[in-house]
Amino acid sequence: MKKIETVAGLREELARSARPLGLVPTMGALHDGHMALVHRARQDDETVCATIFVNPTQFGPREDFAAYPRDMEADLRKLERAGTDVVFAPSLQEMYPAGFDTYVDVGRVAARLEGEHRPGHFRGVATVVCKLLAAARPDRAYIGQKDAQQCVVIKRLNADLDLGADIVVVPTVREPDGLALSSRNEYLSPPERRAATVVYRALEHARSLRGDGVDDAAAIRREMRALLDAEPLARVDYVSVADPDTLEELDAVTPGGLASLAVYVGDTRLIDNIAL
Repeated sequence: MKKIETVAGLREELARSARPLGLVPTMGALHDGHMALVHRARQDDETVCATIFVNPTQFGPREDFAAYPRDMEADLRKLERAGTDVVFAPSLQEMYPAGFDTYVDVGRVAARLEGEHRPGHFRGVATVVCKLLAAARPDRAYIGQKDAQQCVVIKRLNADLDLGADIVVVPTVREPDGLALSSRNEYLSPPERRAATVVYRALEHARSLRGDGVDDAAAIRREMRALLDAEPLARVDYVSVADPDTLEELDAVTPGGLASLAVYVGDTRLIDNIAL
């Protein structure tokens, strides 16, 4: 496995690598959810390139960029065991050199939900993903369903700017009690970790209601919120039942409708989603 730190070095290495090429963009602090992306890429592609870059432009002014978990050596060991061929781990200066002044805005799908509650977040996501896709020019790029809106934003970015990758969405990996794997889970204290199960229980409740024939999206949102509000350590940021492609809130649930939420458990903000 080769570790590369410059865009020029990455392009040189990938130009002589076997195709198809699979790209797995990450911010490090790798867990089994990330590794599921790598394993899928290893199944599909001749060459697998993972990236590790904690992207500052997607963090808000009161968010956890400085505290975001980082363990490069552990990440490299995991990637090597999984059969990764190339790891691109650039510096901040490599990705955002002096004078950098170009950003990508993805419009309506980035303005809703996370975009409304975290202004500027998807501008940062779209910019760094655009740079990674442009630098690597992969045949496929792998992202996790846990960040459902990010999947929609990246698909729109890739299509609108003709970046040429097949965007592969890999199912969410969960703990036995349903909590979606996330690098931020390590911020949870033991009582908060127990309380965090309410996130998945609210999503499962939405799916159960839909399975019982409830198609009133407002009623499903109310039921989800009521369950979340009953957990003392949880504070709801938003609850959504939306179209999976446009992320517009639904009046009546359509096939594939997306239930999603953002909830603070203590000081840790958790997001998750489920298809109805």
